[in-house]
Amino acid sequence: MPMGKIVPAREVDVGPQKLKGILNVPVDAKGLVIFAHGSGSSRLSPRNMRVAEELQSRGLATLLLDLLTPREAADRRNVFDVVLLAGRLVGATSWAEAQPELQGLAIGYFGASTGAAAALVAAAKPGNHVAAVVSRGGRPDVAEPMLMHVRSPVLLLAGSRDGEVVELNRRALKALRGTKEIVIVPGAGHLFEEPGAMEQVMQHALRWFLTYLPRD
Repeated sequence: MPMGKIVPAREVDVGPQKLKGILNVPVDAKGLVIFAHGSGSSRLSPRNMRVAEELQSRGLATLLLDLLTPREAADRRNVFDVVLLAGRLVGATSWAEAQPELQGLAIGYFGASTGAAAALVAAAKPGNHVAAVVSRGGRPDVAEPMLMHVRSPVLLLAGSRDGEVVELNRRALKALRGTKEIVIVPGAGHLFEEPGAMEQVMQHALRWFLTYLPRD
């Protein structure tokens, strides 16, 4: 498959809260992936930036986004408020759909930790058009009441050494009603810091998004 032409990323202000984001739109983009970061992380997360760069190289646009303002993030209760974060993600989706350079692109979510729960809750919202969701080391149990309403194809990624999270993801897999898959990355912990672990995350995320985002 030909590699996408990398173009410079740019800072954007998203939605009425002017949430800080980094948008990269390759030439002839095949879709857009919005990143929902976990607690204590931001749009500058090195791990998510690595994933974004890989997606960009294969022709997918990416939006790395802070779902809270700096003042909001200072209150730790907001960091774990999945309903608030999901609402911001829905708002970011509407913002993206209104951008001329992004119109017509199917939108997917890449969520990590509590950001994955927010992505699943947002994907379950009626009228929010999400073509695919990838969860990395996610806490889908936080979104459990909404899982049966998610119709987007969902890929759950967990590290084999992250025992509790593995079980939570397996339980979530049973609750999901649409297209779904779970991948347990051998030897990986919660942050996927082990050699080769993030490479596997990138390969599986790329496979999922290239399957479900591009439109004919």
